[in-house]
Amino acid sequence: MNEKLLIARCKRGESQAYRELYELYAPAMMSVCMRYVNNKETAQDLLQEGFIKIFTKIDTYSETGAFSGWIRRIFVTTALQYLRSNDALKQSVDIEECEGYINDMDFSALDQISADELMASIAELPEGYRTVFNLFALEGYSHSEIAEMLGVKESTSRSQFVRAKKILQKRLESLVIVKETK
Repeated sequence: MNEKLLIARCKRGESQAYRELYELYAPAMMSVCMRYVNNKETAQDLLQEGFIKIFTKIDTYSETGAFSGWIRRIFVTTALQYLRSNDALKQSVDIEECEGYINDMDFSALDQISADELMASIAELPEGYRTVFNLFALEGYSHSEIAEMLGVKESTSRSQFVRAKKILQKRLESLVIVKETK
């Protein structure tokens, strides 16, 4: 399938093209939604909302960047809007309060766990930590960009990330211990 042709068909309003676009991107975008909200029903609502935005704004896609990146950004923004509207991002801690967490972190446990176990551990993080972790570690945003998106200080983004890493480290170490005892 030619992506440019599919985009052109969507811009013309062809319902079959919308269906094809949905089928092509829905599984990956559902994963994005689940990473932010960790609730299947809410993630499905965000998936629907995101595709509505894509279908109504597809004319704004300038075809200069990757289409998949454009779509991903819409879903991340949709998830962040949901989290903001539900005050899920209000828990903020300044980086100075986290200095005890920044000790030597050993992530060698990652070699012994699966990607599914890692994603499940990320999904269990508190919403604020999970959101910052996803934006920084998985989406590649800088802390200054995250701070702007979430309406927090850059130091808050950094501290949320540090705390998320610390929690993940403990969970992953526990997983490794359980595996070693089996």
